[in-house]
Amino acid sequence: MQNWKALAEKVELALRENAINGEPKELYEPIDYSLKMGGKRIRPTLVLMAGDLFGKQAEELLHLALAVEVFHNFTLLHDDIMDEAPLRRGKDTVHKKWGRDIAILSGDVMMVKAYEFLAQSDAEILPQLLSLFNQTAIEVCEGQQMDMNFEEQTEVSITAYIRMIELKTAVLLAAALKMGAIASGASASDADSIYDFGRNIGIAFQIQDDFLDAYADPEKFGKQVGGDILQNKKTYLLLTAIQEANENQTERLNDLLSNNSDSQSKIEQMIALYDELNVPQLTQNAMQDYFEKGIQSLEKINVSSEAKNELIDLVKMLMWRDV
Repeated sequence: MQNWKALAEKVELALRENAINGEPKELYEPIDYSLKMGGKRIRPTLVLMAGDLFGKQAEELLHLALAVEVFHNFTLLHDDIMDEAPLRRGKDTVHKKWGRDIAILSGDVMMVKAYEFLAQSDAEILPQLLSLFNQTAIEVCEGQQMDMNFEEQTEVSITAYIRMIELKTAVLLAAALKMGAIASGASASDADSIYDFGRNIGIAFQIQDDFLDAYADPEKFGKQVGGDILQNKKTYLLLTAIQEANENQTERLNDLLSNNSDSQSKIEQMIALYDELNVPQLTQNAMQDYFEKGIQSLEKINVSSEAKNELIDLVKMLMWRDV
């Protein structure tokens, strides 16, 4: 299997060669800007890695990789509007730079362009790819709505939280892999197995992301450690702490949650309480469980173990990153 970084470079080149341009420039400049913000291009690379696993050349699947990446960036653009986020990857968000109305409209064009790339698929598999893509797009929206609902809810279960991150984050990783598999002629069982691999890895990835927000090395993290704590965001860590706390610890937890100060002290006190409740270990255990479930699904796929190594190396890099 080709090195994932080499495949990611092919995605980057394809994005440049298939730049989304047009008039009026106010509509298209934000699209070009958002797609050039960078990132590891993990989702489109997974399309190509799945294709490679089942014997398809990357060049034959670049249209699918572009569909996934343009769709993903469309969701980020609209998420930033909903979150009123000023920055994305250290740069002004589209709505901050061009205004909310243009950001909405540019995002709409990106969604349509994603379908244009998808429509370049062979006619015999296009209905199957469309069905998967549509279902995934709906689920991502469902996950975003659940996340927004959680902001208003006083009680959220860990089960509900896992379902939210499955929809908001994991299903797109899973769909990227399955689309590559379908387009490469994989069997139905192998396509389902690689989907399950991506879904479980995606959940593990998001749990690890929650962990890093509180416990990453600030020098490497690239943003403020403890940002989720200051926002009282319902993360796997906070929900685990709520579940594990005794009466006295619950009182301390509630005091911290009602403290709206943007202070380092709040972060330090919350992390101390997490440590007391063994939250870091419980979080890492959950991440490991979902990672192992993903690997078990990958092992079911009817290709050689050696062919799967590049995928395993990539997900290990994502899981055990320290930034």
